Amino acid sequence: MTGQLLVSVSGISERTLPDVAAFCERLDSRGVPVSLLVAPRLKGGYRLGADTGTVEWLTQRRDGGDAIVLHGFDEAATKRRRGEFATLPGHEANLRLLAADRVMDHLGLRTRLFAAPGWSVSPGTAAALPGRGFRLLAGLTEITDLVRGTVVRSRVLGIGEGFLTEPWWCRTLVLSAERIARRGGIVRVAVAARHLRKPGPQQAMLDVVDLALMHGCHPAVYRWRPYRALTDAA
Repeated sequence: MTGQLLVSVSGISERTLPDVAAFCERLDSRGVPVSLLVAPRLKGGYRLGADTGTVEWLTQRRDGGDAIVLHGFDEAATKRRRGEFATLPGHEANLRLLAADRVMDHLGLRTRLFAAPGWSVSPGTAAALPGRGFRLLAGLTEITDLVRGTVVRSRVLGIGEGFLTEPWWCRTLVLSAERIARRGGIVRVAVAARHLRKPGPQQAMLDVVDLALMHGCHPAVYRWRPYRALTDAA
């Protein structure tokens, strides 16, 4: 059975864009597209709408085959705080999704894909997503087709944004990803953009990619397609 490889990057902003762009170029040379996890606001007062350079870059990457995934509205996950949508009741989740969707639509980056900061969503958020038009939910341990109600089990292996960053964890991530790839599973790896400037995390991500490709995994992005199996669309 042929596996899949999904690589995602979060925390993309004017400050982190040079490192993200360089990383994406290295993946381009391997024929691997990237799922770009984008939030209208980040910590420190950053607003995507005021960053035309990043918006243009994201637009170009999307047009080239990368995926844009809504990644919350205005709060990043940390080791000490659960993600923005992890505990929200349905009505509050609905308001935040509406606000984020409007901003993304205004910027020409509207997407029907959602992955919460920290990869965890509350039952209220999960219930609110289809009503706001979202079709795919990428969670910590599964990928859910919100239209069909089907689920593919697959766990995210990450660096930063709620995941560890220490060298031992980077080695563990590579070994875990290789085991999944060897079994023909779905290798889902994620990295917070600010860690791409560090040689260790970046090399770990590239090692995962190279090993997954060596084991025959098909590079893909998060995507929803009508009338297709979720395993083809993920």
